[in-house]
Amino acid sequence: MKTSKERVVPYITRDGSTVRELMHPSVHGNYQQSLAEARVKPGCITRLHKHRLTEELYHVISGAGLITLGTEVLQMKAGDTICISPGTVHCVENTEKQDLVFLCCCSPAYSHKDTKLL
Repeated sequence: MKTSKERVVPYITRDGSTVRELMHPSVHGNYQQSLAEARVKPGCITRLHKHRLTEELYHVISGAGLITLGTEVLQMKAGDTICISPGTVHCVENTEKQDLVFLCCCSPAYSHKDTKLL
């Protein structure tokens, strides 16, 4: 199966980032995971949240910022990959003047129901 980014309509997630679901079971018929492109505008920060079941991998495509993982704050920039374990409180802050863009792979697939805002 194949999808095209240009055909995917972006939406705002519960944490405030703009997302394009590039591959998701509810739309594309795959089973175990989802892949999305997330975008955080300059000077913006996503809402602090966690996922009870979902492990996430973020791979930064462009831009830079900070990611909070529990009590740890790390810099993130193009080329970096971050693993977020289930239950880890996290958020992303764009500290630059250009969009912070990253791929987000979720397993199991992303679900609003599994996202708890803090």
